[in-house]
Amino acid sequence: MPYAGMKDRNAIVAEMPWAERDVPTTLYGQLSETTQKFPNHKAISYQILSGPKDKSETFTWTQLHGKVTQTANMLRGLGIGPKDVVAYVLPNCNETVLTLLGGAVAGIAQPINPLLDPEQIASILRETGASIVVTLRPFPKTDVAEKTAEAVKMAPGVHTVLEVDLVRYLTPPKSWIVPLIRPKGKVENHAKYLNFNAEIDKQPTTLTFEDVQEDRVAFYFHTGGTTGMPKVAQHLYSGAIYNGWVGAKTLLSAEDVMLCPLPLFHVMACQVMLMGAVASGAHVVFPTPQGYRGEGVFTNIWKLVERYKVTFVVSVPTALAATMQVPVDADISSVKTAFSGSAPLPLELFRRFEKTTGMTIVEGYGMTEATCLVSGNPVDGEKKIGSIGIPFPYTDVKIVKGSAEGDIEARVDEIGEICVSNPGVYVGNTYTEAEKNKDLYYDGSYLRTGDLGRVDADGYLWITGRSKDLIIRGGHNIDPAEIEEALLGHPAVGFAGAIGQPDAHSGELPCAFVELVEGGSVTPEELIAYCKEHVKERAAQPKHIKIMDELPKTAVGKIFKPDLRKDAITRVYDEALSGAGVAARVDHVIDDKKRGLVAMLAMNGASDGDVDAALGGFTRPWDPV
Repeated sequence: MPYAGMKDRNAIVAEMPWAERDVPTTLYGQLSETTQKFPNHKAISYQILSGPKDKSETFTWTQLHGKVTQTANMLRGLGIGPKDVVAYVLPNCNETVLTLLGGAVAGIAQPINPLLDPEQIASILRETGASIVVTLRPFPKTDVAEKTAEAVKMAPGVHTVLEVDLVRYLTPPKSWIVPLIRPKGKVENHAKYLNFNAEIDKQPTTLTFEDVQEDRVAFYFHTGGTTGMPKVAQHLYSGAIYNGWVGAKTLLSAEDVMLCPLPLFHVMACQVMLMGAVASGAHVVFPTPQGYRGEGVFTNIWKLVERYKVTFVVSVPTALAATMQVPVDADISSVKTAFSGSAPLPLELFRRFEKTTGMTIVEGYGMTEATCLVSGNPVDGEKKIGSIGIPFPYTDVKIVKGSAEGDIEARVDEIGEICVSNPGVYVGNTYTEAEKNKDLYYDGSYLRTGDLGRVDADGYLWITGRSKDLIIRGGHNIDPAEIEEALLGHPAVGFAGAIGQPDAHSGELPCAFVELVEGGSVTPEELIAYCKEHVKERAAQPKHIKIMDELPKTAVGKIFKPDLRKDAITRVYDEALSGAGVAARVDHVIDDKKRGLVAMLAMNGASDGDVDAALGGFTRPWDPV
């Protein structure tokens, strides 16, 4: 059926309550149901290199079901029960999918970002009590195996490490050369090391244990990644089933093919795209271990679309911008639309992408704490540019604002905190740490997202800011606290405030403002160099630092970040205008009720078109004075 707007959304909800929907209770039940319907349809494909004729491996639903079953059997044999954790530190490959699904069937699957440093990986392993880790065997040009070994050394609960060897995806001569040049050194730790594929090959393709028909925690997903200990969110089977059902009900069929170059440690790839396929029978393609970061992926993107007859391209704003630079050199007539999530999409990028490729973009919104999906622009209906669409069926969104009487629900177009209730919200147990769940819900069941937004008269949701102050760089969350703590370690710094400054490519880049101690002396360049040493993650290192006589502060002494953001918008926009030879300049920045921070420009004879050309890549709007 078409899914064109609130009318269709409400009609689906009116059919029956979510609790009465005939959906499987467990992940294995959902996988088995889809396999019975589409046994010979393609399920997942993967290729380690990006070329349109490079070797690829495809599993049908029958083959995937068998491999997942073998993986779950192996893990049970190694002692994993329903409450035990199987972590993986892996780039994208078919074994990553097997570990995610098989781990959730046998116990609790815990994806971990392989870009984290060993201390962060270790802290997550300890927090979740992981007992098995799946990772790479040492492989050229990546230190994943070495970092994981270091992390396991600091996580005494891990008793087994299962290694995946990517050599099997290569063809001669690379498959001959890599074993000769692969890193030979291995960090010694207490865990037993086994070969992942050799171990699952020993197992039968029928489940050796009962798939108990009850809802339970099946996934742990960590958030952020720039603090010493990212928060860990708990996902139930029911949340994953709901995310898959939304995809199958509103968008996907068994005839669809999704190109998904997003990492399989992120909820968008795992709980939306992969689970959407598991529920609908669609085919998901994962190109290269690094996805969009893989060598040649952007160069070959359209040829990969042609190779697999892709119907949906999954992306984020930074990837869309890079994709647009590649001439369409293949038959992409199979494509219906491109999805964009993780960060706001600049209006000018939206327009240029659709004009260049002829493809429609659908923006959506989700979050790790809600298992993922919250809202999306309807594929068959009106797509309001800049909006994150309408709530999905069985998702209820409330905009909550403070008042003298406490929190109240905002009216149409009033800005407040976005609060979400749906089957993906694990009320009272969102995080593994009970302390972090306190004060996390509005009215007992609505998850406080920390995002600020509004709902318009048509029911479309708009994000206007983030109450949590996260910096989102190309869809990657950066906690400003890490930057601030590092700067405060410098003897000359008395106060520090970090924010995201506008960036035409990444959406935001970290920048910082500091106030020096009395008598302190340091230059911005010296502080930037200091941060390169003391801010662990490269993506979080500030690109600009401004020293102020005094940072703006609230009445209680807290740094007032809206003023810092206004300062950054003024500087960045003026630089962009000057660089483009446009005479307009930022006169001031206002906080608009509906749009958030808006740059008010003194046009100085410049035309709207000239300004659009100079500022079109940024997400923050502008108006003439």
